[in-house]
Amino acid sequence: MVSEANYQKIDGYKSVRMMNNLKILWFNWRCWFNPAMGGAEVFTYEVAKRLVASGNEVCLFTSQFQGCLKEEVVDGVRIVRSGGRFSVYRKAKEFYFKRFRAEGFDIVIDEINTRPFFASEFVSGNEKVVALIHQLAREYWFYETPFPLSYIGYYFLEDRWLKRCVNVPTVTVSESTRKDLLDLGFKHVSVVPEGLNFTPLSDFSQKNLEPVIMFAGRLKRAKRPDHALEAFKIVKDKLPNVEMWIFGDGPFRKELEEKFAISGVRFFGCLPSLERRDLIKKGWLLVNPSIREGWGLNVIEANALGVPCVGYDVPGLRDSIKNGETGVLVASGDICRLAENVLRILQNSDEYRGYAFNALKYSNNFSWEKTVLAFSKFLINSRS
Repeated sequence: MVSEANYQKIDGYKSVRMMNNLKILWFNWRCWFNPAMGGAEVFTYEVAKRLVASGNEVCLFTSQFQGCLKEEVVDGVRIVRSGGRFSVYRKAKEFYFKRFRAEGFDIVIDEINTRPFFASEFVSGNEKVVALIHQLAREYWFYETPFPLSYIGYYFLEDRWLKRCVNVPTVTVSESTRKDLLDLGFKHVSVVPEGLNFTPLSDFSQKNLEPVIMFAGRLKRAKRPDHALEAFKIVKDKLPNVEMWIFGDGPFRKELEEKFAISGVRFFGCLPSLERRDLIKKGWLLVNPSIREGWGLNVIEANALGVPCVGYDVPGLRDSIKNGETGVLVASGDICRLAENVLRILQNSDEYRGYAFNALKYSNNFSWEKTVLAFSKFLINSRS
Protein backbone atom coordinates (compact mmCIF):
# COMPACT_ATOMS: atom_id res chain seq x y z
CA MET A 1 0.00 0.00 0.00
CA VAL A 2 1.05 3.61 -0.55
CA SER A 3 1.07 5.87 2.51
CA GLU A 4 0.11 9.53 2.54
CA ALA A 5 3.70 10.37 3.46
CA ASN A 6 5.18 8.54 0.50
CA TYR A 7 5.53 11.57 -1.79
CA GLN A 8 8.21 13.20 -3.88
CA LYS A 9 8.23 16.72 -5.28
CA ILE A 10 8.46 16.81 -9.08
CA ASP A 11 7.95 19.74 -11.46
CA GLY A 12 6.17 21.88 -8.90
CA TYR A 13 3.56 19.39 -7.71
CA LYS A 14 3.42 16.48 -5.27
CA SER A 15 3.50 13.12 -6.97
CA VAL A 16 2.93 9.75 -5.39
CA ARG A 17 6.01 7.53 -5.19
CA MET A 18 4.84 4.03 -6.01
CA MET A 19 6.45 1.07 -4.25
CA ASN A 20 7.58 -0.45 -7.54
CA ASN A 21 8.24 1.32 -10.81
CA LEU A 22 5.65 -0.01 -13.20
CA LYS A 23 5.58 -0.28 -16.98
CA ILE A 24 2.07 0.61 -18.04
CA LEU A 25 0.48 0.09 -21.46
CA TRP A 26 -2.65 2.22 -21.80
CA PHE A 27 -5.24 1.68 -24.55
CA ASN A 28 -7.63 4.57 -25.27
CA TRP A 29 -9.51 5.36 -28.46
CA ARG A 30 -8.40 9.01 -28.40
CA CYS A 31 -5.62 11.10 -26.94
CA TRP A 32 -5.85 14.60 -25.52
CA PHE A 33 -4.58 16.14 -28.77
CA ASN A 34 -7.48 14.71 -30.78
CA PRO A 35 -9.94 17.46 -31.85
CA ALA A 36 -12.77 15.25 -30.58
CA MET A 37 -11.22 14.74 -27.14
CA GLY A 38 -13.36 14.99 -24.04
CA GLY A 39 -13.19 14.73 -20.28
CA ALA A 40 -11.97 11.13 -20.43
CA GLU A 41 -8.88 12.25 -22.33
CA VAL A 42 -8.23 15.01 -19.80
CA PHE A 43 -8.26 12.33 -17.10
CA THR A 44 -5.88 10.15 -19.11
CA TYR A 45 -3.41 13.00 -19.63
CA GLU A 46 -3.42 14.31 -16.07
CA VAL A 47 -2.99 10.85 -14.54
CA ALA A 48 -0.51 9.46 -17.09
CA LYS A 49 1.94 12.36 -16.87
CA ARG A 50 1.94 12.17 -13.07
CA LEU A 51 2.53 8.43 -13.14
CA VAL A 52 5.57 9.08 -15.32
CA ALA A 53 6.77 11.89 -13.05
CA SER A 54 6.68 9.49 -10.10
CA GLY A 55 9.04 7.04 -11.81
CA ASN A 56 6.78 4.81 -13.87
CA GLU A 57 6.74 4.23 -17.62
CA VAL A 58 3.54 4.87 -19.57
CA CYS A 59 2.90 4.04 -23.21
CA LEU A 60 -0.44 5.21 -24.60
CA PHE A 61 -1.76 3.45 -27.70
CA THR A 62 -4.48 5.44 -29.41
CA SER A 63 -6.02 6.40 -32.76
CA GLN A 64 -4.66 8.73 -35.40
CA PHE A 65 -6.20 12.03 -36.46
CA GLN A 66 -5.42 14.48 -39.23
CA GLY A 67 -1.97 16.03 -38.87
CA CYS A 68 -0.89 13.88 -35.93
CA LEU A 69 2.45 12.15 -35.42
CA LYS A 70 2.40 8.37 -35.40
CA GLU A 71 4.73 8.38 -32.40
CA GLU A 72 5.88 11.04 -29.96
CA VAL A 73 6.74 11.57 -26.31
CA VAL A 74 4.78 14.23 -24.42
CA ASP A 75 5.42 15.02 -20.74
CA GLY A 76 7.26 11.70 -20.56
CA VAL A 77 4.30 9.71 -21.90
CA ARG A 78 5.11 7.68 -25.03
CA ILE A 79 2.23 7.94 -27.50
CA VAL A 80 1.80 5.43 -30.33
CA ARG A 81 -1.01 6.05 -32.81
CA SER A 82 -2.56 3.81 -35.42
CA GLY A 83 -6.02 3.31 -36.89
CA GLY A 84 -9.08 5.48 -36.72
CA ARG A 85 -12.14 5.76 -34.54
CA PHE A 86 -13.26 2.19 -35.24
CA SER A 87 -10.11 0.41 -36.44
CA VAL A 88 -8.06 1.47 -33.39
CA TYR A 89 -9.40 -1.58 -31.53
CA ARG A 90 -8.11 -4.00 -34.15
CA LYS A 91 -4.82 -2.11 -34.38
CA ALA A 92 -4.33 -2.31 -30.62
CA LYS A 93 -4.36 -6.10 -30.80
CA GLU A 94 -2.01 -6.10 -33.80
CA PHE A 95 0.47 -3.78 -32.08
CA TYR A 96 0.36 -5.81 -28.91
CA PHE A 97 1.55 -8.94 -30.68
CA LYS A 98 3.99 -7.11 -32.98
CA ARG A 99 5.60 -4.84 -30.38
CA PHE A 100 4.14 -4.50 -26.94
CA ARG A 101 4.13 -8.10 -25.73
CA ALA A 102 7.92 -8.20 -26.01
CA GLU A 103 8.36 -4.99 -23.98
CA GLY A 104 7.49 -6.58 -20.66
CA PHE A 105 4.69 -4.33 -19.40
CA ASP A 106 3.38 -4.85 -15.88
CA ILE A 107 -0.10 -3.47 -16.38
CA VAL A 108 -2.41 -2.97 -19.37
CA ILE A 109 -5.19 -0.41 -18.96
CA ASP A 110 -8.23 -0.94 -21.16
CA GLU A 111 -9.94 2.47 -21.16
CA ILE A 112 -13.51 1.83 -22.24
CA ASN A 113 -15.42 4.46 -24.18
CA THR A 114 -18.57 2.50 -25.04
CA ARG A 115 -16.58 -0.34 -26.67
CA PRO A 116 -13.81 -2.13 -24.77
CA PHE A 117 -10.51 -3.13 -26.39
CA PHE A 118 -11.07 -6.57 -24.78
CA ALA A 119 -7.44 -6.55 -23.70
CA SER A 120 -8.12 -9.32 -21.18
CA GLU A 121 -8.95 -11.64 -24.08
CA PHE A 122 -5.70 -11.20 -26.01
CA VAL A 123 -3.02 -10.05 -23.57
CA SER A 124 -0.99 -13.20 -23.11
CA GLY A 125 2.09 -12.27 -21.10
CA ASN A 126 2.49 -11.62 -17.40
CA GLU A 127 0.69 -8.27 -17.61
CA LYS A 128 -2.24 -7.53 -15.32
CA VAL A 129 -5.21 -6.15 -17.25
CA VAL A 130 -7.44 -3.54 -15.60
CA ALA A 131 -10.30 -1.50 -17.01
CA LEU A 132 -11.04 2.22 -16.76
CA ILE A 133 -14.55 3.39 -17.64
CA HIS A 134 -15.95 6.85 -17.02
CA GLN A 135 -19.58 6.26 -17.93
CA LEU A 136 -21.91 3.98 -19.80
CA ALA A 137 -23.20 5.19 -23.16
CA ARG A 138 -26.84 4.24 -22.63
CA GLU A 139 -28.91 7.19 -23.94
CA TYR A 140 -25.94 8.43 -25.97
CA TRP A 141 -26.80 5.83 -28.58
CA PHE A 142 -30.02 7.66 -29.47
CA TYR A 143 -28.39 11.09 -29.51
CA GLU A 144 -25.15 10.33 -31.32
CA THR A 145 -25.80 7.37 -33.65
CA PRO A 146 -28.37 6.88 -36.43
CA PHE A 147 -31.11 4.28 -36.48
CA PRO A 148 -30.89 1.27 -36.53
CA LEU A 149 -27.38 1.34 -34.97
CA SER A 150 -28.75 3.36 -32.05
CA TYR A 151 -31.34 0.65 -31.30
CA ILE A 152 -28.82 -2.18 -31.70
CA GLY A 153 -26.24 -0.40 -29.56
CA TYR A 154 -28.62 0.45 -26.75
CA TYR A 155 -30.44 -2.88 -26.53
CA PHE A 156 -27.76 -5.35 -27.58
CA LEU A 157 -24.18 -4.18 -28.11
CA GLU A 158 -23.20 -2.21 -25.01
CA ASP A 159 -24.38 -4.70 -22.39
CA ARG A 160 -22.89 -7.64 -24.30
CA TRP A 161 -19.56 -5.86 -24.71
CA LEU A 162 -19.34 -4.87 -21.06
CA LYS A 163 -20.43 -8.25 -19.72
CA ARG A 164 -17.32 -9.74 -21.30
CA CYS A 165 -15.30 -7.59 -18.87
CA VAL A 166 -17.11 -8.31 -15.60
CA ASN A 167 -14.15 -10.16 -14.08
CA VAL A 168 -11.59 -7.47 -14.94
CA PRO A 169 -10.61 -5.19 -12.02
CA THR A 170 -12.23 -1.89 -12.92
CA VAL A 171 -11.89 1.71 -11.86
CA THR A 172 -14.38 4.50 -12.50
CA VAL A 173 -14.86 8.11 -11.44
CA SER A 174 -18.29 8.18 -9.80
CA GLU A 175 -20.60 6.13 -7.63
CA SER A 176 -23.24 6.39 -10.36
CA THR A 177 -21.09 4.53 -12.86
CA ARG A 178 -19.96 2.08 -10.19
CA LYS A 179 -23.60 1.19 -9.53
CA ASP A 180 -24.28 0.79 -13.26
CA LEU A 181 -21.33 -1.59 -13.56
CA LEU A 182 -22.25 -3.62 -10.49
CA ASP A 183 -25.79 -3.98 -11.89
CA LEU A 184 -24.21 -5.47 -15.03
CA GLY A 185 -22.36 -8.04 -12.96
CA PHE A 186 -18.91 -6.45 -12.54
CA LYS A 187 -17.14 -8.06 -9.59
CA HIS A 188 -14.49 -5.52 -8.58
CA VAL A 189 -15.14 -1.80 -9.15
CA SER A 190 -13.20 0.98 -7.43
CA VAL A 191 -13.92 4.71 -7.54
CA VAL A 192 -11.24 7.39 -7.84
CA PRO A 193 -12.08 11.10 -7.79
CA GLU A 194 -11.70 13.46 -10.71
CA GLY A 195 -9.17 16.25 -10.24
CA LEU A 196 -8.45 19.89 -10.83
CA ASN A 197 -5.39 21.23 -12.66
CA PHE A 198 -5.59 24.65 -11.02
CA THR A 199 -5.96 25.95 -7.48
CA PRO A 200 -9.49 27.06 -6.51
CA LEU A 201 -9.97 30.76 -5.88
CA SER A 202 -9.40 31.92 -2.33
CA ASP A 203 -12.51 34.11 -2.52
CA PHE A 204 -15.18 35.17 -4.97
CA SER A 205 -13.98 37.19 -7.91
CA GLN A 206 -15.70 40.18 -9.46
CA LYS A 207 -18.77 39.06 -11.39
CA ASN A 208 -20.11 40.49 -14.61
CA LEU A 209 -22.38 43.46 -13.91
CA GLU A 210 -25.39 41.73 -15.49
CA PRO A 211 -26.27 38.08 -14.72
CA VAL A 212 -24.50 35.53 -16.93
CA ILE A 213 -25.62 31.92 -17.42
CA MET A 214 -22.99 29.61 -18.90
CA PHE A 215 -22.69 26.30 -20.71
CA ALA A 216 -19.25 24.68 -20.95
CA GLY A 217 -18.63 21.48 -22.87
CA ARG A 218 -18.50 19.84 -26.25
CA LEU A 219 -21.35 21.01 -28.47
CA LYS A 220 -22.93 17.67 -29.28
CA ARG A 221 -26.53 16.57 -28.97
CA ALA A 222 -25.98 14.30 -25.96
CA LYS A 223 -24.72 17.27 -23.93
CA ARG A 224 -28.03 19.06 -24.73
CA PRO A 225 -26.73 22.62 -25.05
CA ASP A 226 -30.04 23.35 -26.79
CA HIS A 227 -31.79 22.75 -23.45
CA ALA A 228 -29.52 25.32 -21.82
CA LEU A 229 -30.38 27.83 -24.53
CA GLU A 230 -34.11 27.10 -24.36
CA ALA A 231 -33.98 27.65 -20.59
CA PHE A 232 -32.10 30.90 -21.20
CA LYS A 233 -34.93 32.17 -23.42
CA ILE A 234 -37.41 31.56 -20.60
CA VAL A 235 -35.18 33.33 -18.07
CA LYS A 236 -34.61 36.25 -20.44
CA ASP A 237 -38.35 36.94 -20.56
CA LYS A 238 -38.12 37.76 -16.83
CA LEU A 239 -34.58 39.18 -16.76
CA PRO A 240 -34.06 41.05 -20.06
CA ASN A 241 -30.41 41.91 -19.30
CA VAL A 242 -29.27 38.33 -18.64
CA GLU A 243 -26.59 36.89 -20.95
CA MET A 244 -25.73 33.35 -22.08
CA TRP A 245 -22.09 32.41 -22.68
CA ILE A 246 -21.32 29.16 -24.52
CA PHE A 247 -17.84 27.64 -24.17
CA GLY A 248 -16.84 24.76 -26.40
CA ASP A 249 -17.12 23.55 -29.96
CA GLY A 250 -18.50 20.57 -31.81
CA PRO A 251 -20.79 19.29 -34.57
CA PHE A 252 -23.90 20.88 -33.02
CA ARG A 253 -22.50 24.42 -32.98
CA LYS A 254 -23.61 25.65 -36.41
CA GLU A 255 -27.20 24.56 -35.86
CA LEU A 256 -27.25 26.15 -32.41
CA GLU A 257 -25.85 29.45 -33.70
CA GLU A 258 -28.52 29.59 -36.38
CA LYS A 259 -31.41 28.64 -34.12
CA PHE A 260 -30.41 30.78 -31.14
CA ALA A 261 -29.10 33.88 -32.85
CA ILE A 262 -30.77 36.08 -30.24
CA SER A 263 -29.65 39.00 -28.13
CA GLY A 264 -27.43 38.06 -25.21
CA VAL A 265 -26.09 34.74 -26.57
CA ARG A 266 -22.34 34.53 -27.19
CA PHE A 267 -20.45 31.54 -28.59
CA PHE A 268 -16.80 31.63 -27.52
CA GLY A 269 -15.72 28.33 -29.03
CA CYS A 270 -12.63 26.61 -27.60
CA LEU A 271 -10.44 29.03 -25.68
CA PRO A 272 -7.05 28.59 -23.99
CA SER A 273 -7.53 27.39 -20.41
CA LEU A 274 -6.52 30.63 -18.70
CA GLU A 275 -8.73 32.77 -20.93
CA ARG A 276 -11.70 30.43 -20.43
CA ARG A 277 -11.28 30.43 -16.66
CA ASP A 278 -11.00 34.21 -16.56
CA LEU A 279 -14.38 34.44 -18.30
CA ILE A 280 -16.08 31.66 -16.32
CA LYS A 281 -15.19 33.22 -12.97
CA LYS A 282 -17.02 36.38 -14.12
CA GLY A 283 -20.14 34.37 -14.87
CA TRP A 284 -22.87 33.75 -12.36
CA LEU A 285 -24.24 30.27 -12.92
CA LEU A 286 -23.33 27.15 -14.91
CA VAL A 287 -26.04 25.05 -16.52
CA ASN A 288 -25.40 21.38 -17.33
CA PRO A 289 -28.31 19.59 -19.03
CA SER A 290 -26.36 16.54 -20.27
CA ILE A 291 -28.14 13.19 -20.63
CA ARG A 292 -25.43 11.62 -18.42
CA GLU A 293 -21.83 12.21 -17.39
CA GLY A 294 -19.01 10.15 -16.00
CA TRP A 295 -18.61 12.81 -13.34
CA GLY A 296 -19.02 16.34 -14.65
CA LEU A 297 -15.54 17.81 -14.55
CA ASN A 298 -16.80 21.17 -15.84
CA VAL A 299 -19.03 21.40 -12.75
CA ILE A 300 -16.10 21.17 -10.31
CA GLU A 301 -13.96 23.49 -12.44
CA ALA A 302 -16.77 26.08 -12.31
CA ASN A 303 -17.14 25.51 -8.55
CA ALA A 304 -13.42 26.23 -8.13
CA LEU A 305 -14.06 29.60 -9.78
CA GLY A 306 -16.93 30.42 -7.43
CA VAL A 307 -19.71 29.35 -9.80
CA PRO A 308 -22.53 27.00 -8.70
CA CYS A 309 -24.38 24.76 -11.15
CA VAL A 310 -27.96 23.86 -12.03
CA GLY A 311 -28.12 20.54 -13.84
CA TYR A 312 -30.24 17.53 -14.64
CA ASP A 313 -30.54 14.73 -12.11
CA VAL A 314 -28.62 12.14 -14.15
CA PRO A 315 -25.68 9.78 -13.50
CA GLY A 316 -22.49 11.74 -12.96
CA LEU A 317 -24.13 15.08 -12.32
CA ARG A 318 -25.87 13.74 -9.24
CA ASP A 319 -22.34 12.94 -8.03
CA SER A 320 -20.62 16.24 -8.87
CA ILE A 321 -23.53 18.54 -7.90
CA LYS A 322 -24.44 18.44 -4.21
CA ASN A 323 -28.14 19.14 -4.54
CA GLY A 324 -29.24 22.05 -2.37
CA GLU A 325 -25.65 22.88 -1.39
CA THR A 326 -23.39 23.55 -4.39
CA GLY A 327 -26.23 23.77 -6.88
CA VAL A 328 -29.58 22.30 -7.83
CA LEU A 329 -30.65 19.13 -9.64
CA VAL A 330 -33.89 18.99 -11.61
CA ALA A 331 -35.63 16.18 -13.47
CA SER A 332 -33.87 15.29 -16.70
CA GLY A 333 -35.43 16.94 -19.74
CA ASP A 334 -37.57 19.41 -17.78
CA ILE A 335 -36.46 22.68 -19.38
CA CYS A 336 -39.10 24.70 -17.56
CA ARG A 337 -37.89 23.49 -14.16
CA LEU A 338 -34.33 24.15 -15.25
CA ALA A 339 -35.27 27.74 -16.10
CA GLU A 340 -37.32 28.20 -12.92
CA ASN A 341 -34.40 27.23 -10.70
CA VAL A 342 -31.93 29.38 -12.62
CA LEU A 343 -34.28 32.34 -12.35
CA ARG A 344 -34.94 31.81 -8.64
CA ILE A 345 -31.23 31.63 -7.79
CA LEU A 346 -30.36 34.68 -9.90
CA GLN A 347 -33.11 36.72 -8.25
CA ASN A 348 -32.21 35.76 -4.66
CA SER A 349 -28.80 37.18 -3.77
CA ASP A 350 -28.56 35.40 -0.39
CA GLU A 351 -29.41 32.03 -1.90
CA TYR A 352 -26.97 32.62 -4.73
CA ARG A 353 -24.12 33.52 -2.40
CA GLY A 354 -24.81 30.44 -0.31
CA TYR A 355 -24.53 28.16 -3.32
CA ALA A 356 -21.44 29.96 -4.59
CA PHE A 357 -19.71 29.80 -1.20
CA ASN A 358 -20.45 26.08 -0.81
CA ALA A 359 -19.35 25.37 -4.37
CA LEU A 360 -16.00 27.10 -3.88
CA LYS A 361 -15.43 25.31 -0.57
CA TYR A 362 -16.38 21.93 -2.05
CA SER A 363 -13.94 22.30 -4.96
CA ASN A 364 -11.01 22.27 -2.53
CA ASN A 365 -11.58 18.54 -2.09
CA PHE A 366 -10.29 17.84 -5.59
CA SER A 367 -6.85 17.75 -7.19
CA TRP A 368 -5.12 15.56 -9.74
CA GLU A 369 -2.56 14.71 -7.07
CA LYS A 370 -5.33 13.08 -5.01
CA THR A 371 -6.61 11.38 -8.14
CA VAL A 372 -3.27 9.86 -9.06
CA LEU A 373 -2.72 8.72 -5.48
CA ALA A 374 -6.02 6.80 -5.54
CA PHE A 375 -5.36 5.52 -9.06
CA SER A 376 -1.87 4.33 -8.09
CA LYS A 377 -3.28 2.45 -5.10
CA PHE A 378 -5.79 0.78 -7.43
CA LEU A 379 -3.01 -0.31 -9.82
CA ILE A 380 -0.85 -1.66 -6.98
CA ASN A 381 -3.76 -3.51 -5.37
CA SER A 382 -4.79 -5.00 -8.70
CA ARG A 383 -1.37 -6.68 -8.97
CA SER A 384 -1.41 -8.13 -5.47
